[in-house]
Amino acid sequence: MKYDFNNIVNRKNTKSIKWDLADESVLPMWVADMDFEVPDAVREAIINRAEHAVYGYTKIDNGYFESIINWWKRRYNYLLKKEWIRYSPGVVPAIHMLIRALTEPGDKVVIQTPVYHPFFSAIKNNSCELVENPLKFENGRYTMDLLDLQSRLKDPKVKVMILCSPHNPVGRVWTKDELTRLGELCIENNVIVIADEIHCDLVYKEYVHIPFTSISEEFAENAILCNAPSKTFNIAGIQASSVVIKNDTLRRKFDQMLQSIGGLSPNIFAIEATVAAYNHGEQWLDELLDYLKGNLDLLTEFISENIPQMKVIKPEGTYLVWVDCRELGLSAGELNSFFLKEAKVWFNEGKIFGSGGDGFMRINIACPRSIIEEGLWRIYKSYNTLHENNF
Repeated sequence: MKYDFNNIVNRKNTKSIKWDLADESVLPMWVADMDFEVPDAVREAIINRAEHAVYGYTKIDNGYFESIINWWKRRYNYLLKKEWIRYSPGVVPAIHMLIRALTEPGDKVVIQTPVYHPFFSAIKNNSCELVENPLKFENGRYTMDLLDLQSRLKDPKVKVMILCSPHNPVGRVWTKDELTRLGELCIENNVIVIADEIHCDLVYKEYVHIPFTSISEEFAENAILCNAPSKTFNIAGIQASSVVIKNDTLRRKFDQMLQSIGGLSPNIFAIEATVAAYNHGEQWLDELLDYLKGNLDLLTEFISENIPQMKVIKPEGTYLVWVDCRELGLSAGELNSFFLKEAKVWFNEGKIFGSGGDGFMRINIACPRSIIEEGLWRIYKSYNTLHENNF
């Protein structure tokens, strides 16, 4: 391997949300960024641009759009057009803007819980009503409840559905059949799909991500695709994402929303990092996926063998692992306290992801393997203490 993902980078005192919000004694494995160095080409591109020493207003050039278009063609055999692509500083701001552009106060938006928690605030902040279509959890695997979804979408007040694909936090990579049925139901009920596909590049080898808008022309006209290089290449702090809108009417609505807030343009480093990542980061990503699979195998095997009251829900994509901790017999508050105060590891509490999240935790495994090992041993020691006290 060209890249050393075992290398530990000290992120303390770098204004890192993950590391600088944590107590010194706590191992943070929560917020969704990685503890790995970015691809060499990305760092070199930023350094080269920084050396110019003038950081004025920035124009997006053709190279930026071409890097995005070529990536989707190369990785997914999906051809985008430049005129469909709009810049946003992130997928979450894009979803906020899209909901505001596509709904009126009092309209309803469907999400599939447990799901990425900023969706909740994006809906509520825009005076819309949240409608949950809970995922089904059977035999350790999540699936869509399409019958329930069908009934939810029949409400004429439902105008938008947010699709999380691959799904955060449960790790599902949706099949073409699942996506197709969802898309058909949304078209039948005149509901626009916002597809958050920010984790699409982080899919394990046995699985295939299918861009929602690539399935059919009808879907492409009734949906908006949101994506970014941020999760893929660990450049979330650069703040660059893409909003892909094929439908002319929907695109005009989004453009009007952009104009109403004064427009958006990326900083110069966002452009350089995006282009370098998409044009030269493929080997880094392929090696990363192999390394993440090793981390996942380690986590799964250790917990299965040593902490049987915890159950790992095998992710098909993302570097976020959803773990069922309900057999520990702790309330949501007690569970968080057990990990944070006893084991000294910081995970995301399942309850923040909505219905079906209580009793679960989300673990970020995008870190050097020694950190995974340290975190697991901390949990194991605290688990033994808990087990002795309870039994």
